[in-house]
Amino acid sequence: MTEYQTLNVKIDDQGVAFVEMNRPEKRNALSSQMMDDLTDVAATLGTDLNIRAIVLSGNGDIFCAGGDLDWMKEQIAADRETRMAEAGRLAAMLGALNTMPKPLIGRIHGAALGGGIGMACVCDVAIAQTGTKFGLTETRLGLIPATIGPYVIARMGEGFARRVFMSARIFGAEEAQTLGIIAKHVDAADIDAAIAAEVEPYLNVAPAAVGAAKRLARGLGPVIDQAAIDYSIEQLANTWEGEEAAHGLDAFLTKSAPRWAKPKST
Repeated sequence: MTEYQTLNVKIDDQGVAFVEMNRPEKRNALSSQMMDDLTDVAATLGTDLNIRAIVLSGNGDIFCAGGDLDWMKEQIAADRETRMAEAGRLAAMLGALNTMPKPLIGRIHGAALGGGIGMACVCDVAIAQTGTKFGLTETRLGLIPATIGPYVIARMGEGFARRVFMSARIFGAEEAQTLGIIAKHVDAADIDAAIAAEVEPYLNVAPAAVGAAKRLARGLGPVIDQAAIDYSIEQLANTWEGEEAAHGLDAFLTKSAPRWAKPKST
């Protein structure tokens, strides 16, 4: 198995692959290297006839904090061509995980923020620890949840998505279950058993039929075609070019309040 810079990958003797995002010091934020690693692991495991199911998790205190802020800062300083290419890198990673012909089970803990929610939404099923925090936090930074948008809305539906898509509000695992981001939440002591229970059925069904059934479900569900993906890429690149994004990211990195934040009462 390939060694990855940003992932830990283990495969057990039943053909279950455990893919762990491994940037705990960065709260498993999605850097360009991690995007490439996840794209590659999706292709590698997705075509491996011995793999029956894949479990996606995060090392450290949280599942995934979203996009790497240094990476986003670089896009604001970049030219249009570079911005489009980097937005396309993120979109390609999400697409690879979403279309992978293997069941993908998310093990969510601590927090799933921004792109972390996108990662949960490309899983076929996601189980969270009780107490996990969720939020589409992009608008706090003057950004939008663009490339994850097709997958988030496919999972939640437009009505539910609009409850949390624009406000950057932090919400808990119970609401995440109501919104459809996760299937359920369980106590930390029970999450390994809950993940094992999701994996177990896939050890007793025909692997090719599983892939075909997943493809059928995607084909009958909301359309996420190249036009939708290209639109999300363009919208993200456009937002990176805006003045709000530059100001919001600078405020976050300097630990100062952006101008649109309500002053704290004294």
